[in-house]
Amino acid sequence: MENEDKYFKGRGAQLNTANRFLKQEYVQEHIEALDEEFLGDERTKLFFEHPKKIINKVESPDIPGLYSLNPYQGCEHGCIYCYARNAHQYWGFSAGLDFERKIIVKPDAAKLLREAFERKSWVPSPVMVSGNTDCYQPIEKKLKITRQLLEVFLEYRNPIAMITKNSLILRDTDLLSELAKHKLVHVMVSITSLKEELRLKMEPRTASAKKRLNVLNQLSKAGVPCGVMTAPIIPGLNSMEIPSIIKQAADNGAVNAGYTIVRLNGSISEIFTNWIHKNFPDRAEKVLHQIQDCHGGQLNDSRYGTRIKGEGEIAESIKQIFVNSVKRYMKGRYSEELNTADFRRPGEAWQLELF
Repeated sequence: MENEDKYFKGRGAQLNTANRFLKQEYVQEHIEALDEEFLGDERTKLFFEHPKKIINKVESPDIPGLYSLNPYQGCEHGCIYCYARNAHQYWGFSAGLDFERKIIVKPDAAKLLREAFERKSWVPSPVMVSGNTDCYQPIEKKLKITRQLLEVFLEYRNPIAMITKNSLILRDTDLLSELAKHKLVHVMVSITSLKEELRLKMEPRTASAKKRLNVLNQLSKAGVPCGVMTAPIIPGLNSMEIPSIIKQAADNGAVNAGYTIVRLNGSISEIFTNWIHKNFPDRAEKVLHQIQDCHGGQLNDSRYGTRIKGEGEIAESIKQIFVNSVKRYMKGRYSEELNTADFRRPGEAWQLELF
């Protein structure tokens, strides 16, 4: 486990939790030369993976009929609450610091997407890019895997839904606006706080709220339909910001909004509890108790139907604040359904032109 007395600036998690899938692991017992790897190397490392497929069908009844695609596993953004942290354990890493320092890259993502669209079994359906980790995290600026994916989506006219916390998405405004002309794209920008001090602690390597609002503004002006995701809501930490976030998002062109209540499943419970005691010792226990109140007395919640929005008085209060804010600031706005009718396979289109 990482040095408990050290605060890792620029990172969300402050420790590496045990991986439940590993029977053996290295641990730090003494501060001496043998422990240098635990104390010294804080750089982000990339691991290249070559899977056989890139699109996955989402089986959760909370999000029925959706497909997801993730060009990266692990995320340098370092959001302390991220539910995707637990998935990093399947790769042999920790859900803690490893999740944001050891990033798995899928360089063949665009090639695999094209192969998926070429299969006769593919039924045109919206694909969520970044359903797990952010496709515009810092390394995307260099690798451009997400941009390659957008080119394939446009080539085949298959609809895409995206969610991000990074202003890097503006780099791809040209492709997004072309997709929008065919009603093939919808972008959700995640904004959890307008307070820069909180953002720096909770989501250390993401774009500031100001930059994210600018993303909404610029994409909306380019004709790309956008919404805001106020997720996750953490009672006692950012729950009071819901109205102001939705108002500012609406002022910058957002046409819809969504929210979830934080749930601390698996290793995230230990990671988040450690983090909040280090950063907000005066209200740590109060926040944790309010999270428990939303999930039947537990920090974690795996129950379909209730795990996303919670239950109880605090969860109901958050729901009402959200609903009333949307009614007030987004009245009359809506997002159109993504278009699946224009899907095409370029090779088949060329053959038809011969006749």
